[in-house]
Amino acid sequence: MTASQAAFQRLIQDLQNEVLGQAELIQGVVIALLSGGNVLLEGLPGTAKTRLAIQLARHVSASFGRVQFTPDLLPSDITGTEVLAREQQQQQLVFEPGPLFHNIVLADEINRAPAKVQSALLEAMQEQQVTVAGESYPLPQPFMVLATQNPIEQEGTYLLPEAQIDRFMLKLLVSRPDEAHELQILKLLRKQRVNEVSEVSNPISLEVLQQAQHEITDVTVVDNIDRYIVAIVMATREPNRYPASQLAQYIALGASTRATLALEQASRAYAWLHGRQYVDPDDVRAVAHSVLRHRISLSFSAMAVGLNTDDIVDEVLRHVTVV
Repeated sequence: MTASQAAFQRLIQDLQNEVLGQAELIQGVVIALLSGGNVLLEGLPGTAKTRLAIQLARHVSASFGRVQFTPDLLPSDITGTEVLAREQQQQQLVFEPGPLFHNIVLADEINRAPAKVQSALLEAMQEQQVTVAGESYPLPQPFMVLATQNPIEQEGTYLLPEAQIDRFMLKLLVSRPDEAHELQILKLLRKQRVNEVSEVSNPISLEVLQQAQHEITDVTVVDNIDRYIVAIVMATREPNRYPASQLAQYIALGASTRATLALEQASRAYAWLHGRQYVDPDDVRAVAHSVLRHRISLSFSAMAVGLNTDDIVDEVLRHVTVV
């Protein structure tokens, strides 16, 4: 096990001590961080989505920005804008960066923003830059967007464009804690109210993060794993290949090529986190739901019988085999 692997296993444990009862969620966020991907967090209010983003930034020595998305938000509110400034006895326009210019950006309630703001965020997620007044400005590296949305509240919200949803490497579901964890949360926050929040001991530097990202590119993916990844994605696009299943009846639109790339990258990061230098089929299956759940469109037949995209991914994994 490398020093980087030990550091990130310790990071996961530290985050689990700060955000209780969300072990699977925390692992998913760390996988996306290591893979250089963006994450869509879906959960009810009060499930520690914001807390997780803040704690992640603290533990990796990353700068943190937060945008509260609202219907009246303008693109310049997130990208920054040119302001008139006096320099050397002259007035000139100077670019003042917005909240996107951080390593980790929390886009809170992303589905409340109008189309122009979504478009600006889309450029940041895809191109790692923003464009203001015809000039492009690169974002800090590493860069990651953690976006949140409430699955039940629809008033004052906009549907996220399919192109933007596809830019999220993972979609992670944030569940409410059970009774035991709820009690632990009560005691933890009471303790933190009495005592000031302490500094993080031995945080991971951005240099160590970038070294870990480099190490993940060296994780071996053999040909049969490549074929397995492609077969999983193709099963969502061409479900008629599996007549024994009901996939063709339930899938309206399958996953994109970005799903194939994300599945491979997330599998590498998962294997690396677990101390291996190669990807096996279990690694692929472990990340498949997070990669695919937001990239599959259900048919009316599926919705009529109460299925969700996780059910479809389960069915895909049952029928697709490693060859």
